[in-house]
Amino acid sequence: MSKKEQPIIVGLDIGTTKVVAIAGRKNEFGKVEILGIGRADSAGVSHGVVMNIEQCIRSIEQAIEKCILSNPNLEVREVYVGIAGQHIKSLQTRGDRVRTNVETEISKEDIDLLVRDQYRTYIPAGDQIIDIIPQDYTVDSTGYVVDPIGMSGVKIGANFHIITGDRNAIRNIKRCVDKSKLVTRDLVLQPLASAAAVMNDEDLEAGVAIVDIGGGTTDMAVFYDGILKHTAVIPYAGVNITNDIRNGLGVLRAQAEQMKVQFGTALADEANNNAYITIPGLRGLPPKEISVKNLAHIIQARMQEILDYIMYHLKQIDLDKRLYGGIILTGGGSQLKHITQLTEFVTGLGARIGYPNEHLAGGHAESLINPMYSTCIGLILRGYHDFESGRMRFAGEGGNYMHITEAELKPLVSEDVQLQSVVEAEPAQENFIDQSEINDEMNKQKARKRNENVKRLFDGLKGKFMKMFEDVDDQEMN
Repeated sequence: MSKKEQPIIVGLDIGTTKVVAIAGRKNEFGKVEILGIGRADSAGVSHGVVMNIEQCIRSIEQAIEKCILSNPNLEVREVYVGIAGQHIKSLQTRGDRVRTNVETEISKEDIDLLVRDQYRTYIPAGDQIIDIIPQDYTVDSTGYVVDPIGMSGVKIGANFHIITGDRNAIRNIKRCVDKSKLVTRDLVLQPLASAAAVMNDEDLEAGVAIVDIGGGTTDMAVFYDGILKHTAVIPYAGVNITNDIRNGLGVLRAQAEQMKVQFGTALADEANNNAYITIPGLRGLPPKEISVKNLAHIIQARMQEILDYIMYHLKQIDLDKRLYGGIILTGGGSQLKHITQLTEFVTGLGARIGYPNEHLAGGHAESLINPMYSTCIGLILRGYHDFESGRMRFAGEGGNYMHITEAELKPLVSEDVQLQSVVEAEPAQENFIDQSEINDEMNKQKARKRNENVKRLFDGLKGKFMKMFEDVDDQEMN
C-alpha cells in the first residue's frame, strides 16, 4: 500500500492534568510519522472521570486548535479517544459453544458467536461491557489454541478478559467529544493503548506489566505467554502526590507541582540532606525553606502505596514472581527521579521506563519521545489496526486529511515537535537495482513482523460497545 492511501489517524488523550491530540500516518516502512501535536491543560476531569462538561470541552478544543496550528494543512474530524477512570473494572470468564455443523471448518462466525455469548455475563447495574478479549481457545480436548479458525471440532471454548465501565461516565466522555465538533471513531482502554506504544516482541514473550502513571489514575495491563492476562485502573497517581506535597508542606498547588517536577525524587535515601528549596512568602510573609529530604519522603510514601496496589493485582493473578520482562513504567509520572530503583525495591521485579518510540519514524524531536505521550501514540496504532482489518475507510471520505498534496508538503515546526516531512520520494527507475532498494525491502519486512505484535494485541477488541452511543440514547438523556 502506498503512502498516499494511508489515512491520517488522530489520538485524543483526555487526562486529569492534560489533554493531548496527536495526528499521525504510517510511512512505507510501517512506522508512524507525526503530522501534528497539540497539548492543553485539562479542566473538568478528575481521576479520569468528567466532572464538568463545559470545561472539558474547552480543553479538548484548545488541544485540537494547537494541533492544527502546528500543521495548518491538517483538518481534524475524527479521533480515537482513550478511556480510563476509577470506574473501570475487569473480570475473567469462561465460555463454550457446541457447533451445529461439525462437518465444516471452524470459521470467524463461530468465534463471533462465542464472543457474543459473553455479553450475557452478569455485571453490576449501571455498568457497561466495553471490551471482550479472547485469551486462549480450546477445541474439543485440545487446549491453549491461539487461533482455532480452520480447525475441525465439535466444541469450542475460550477464556475471556472482560472490561467494564460506568455507562454514564463513558457517555460523558463521548458527549464532550461530540460537542467539540469531533466524531469519536472508537473509545480505547488507555492501558492497552499505552502497552501497544511501548512494548516490543520480546516484552510480550517474556511477560511484562505495563504501568502508566498519569495525572489522575495509574493504568495497568499485564501480559504473559503472549496473552493479555489482566487490566486495572488504580485511582492514585500524580495529582495525589502533588496534593500530599501541598498539604504536608503547606504550599500552593502550583508550587507543589513545580517542586515535584524540578526537585522531587521517588527514593528518599538519594535526596541531599543539606539541600533546601526557598518558597516566596504570601502577602508579605517571610519566605519558607523546604527540605528536599522531606519532599522526597512525601513522594516516596505515595509512590510506595501505588506500587503496593500493583503488587496486589499481580498476586491476584499469581504473576508477582513470573514476569521475566519485569515492569515497564510509562506516563508522565514515570519521569520522577529514581522511580525505577524504588519499583525494583518494592516489587522485586526488574523495571525500566517505557518510551513510545517502538513504532515511531526517526527524526522527531526529543520532546515527543516522552512517556506522557504513550497513550496518544497507542491510540493512533489502534486506529491503524482498525484500518488494516477493514473496519475503517480511506482518508478523504469524511475522515482526517491534508489540504495540500504530498508533493507540496514541507517539514512543519510546532512548539512541541519538529514535524516530519511526508514528501514521497520519486519512484526509482525501472531495471535499476541498488543497495538502497534492497535495504528498503529488508526494512519493510522487519516492519511487517514488528506490527504483528500490535495486531495481536488489538485482535480481541471488537469495538461493538459503541452501540450505546446511538442518537436515540442521547435524546433520552436530554
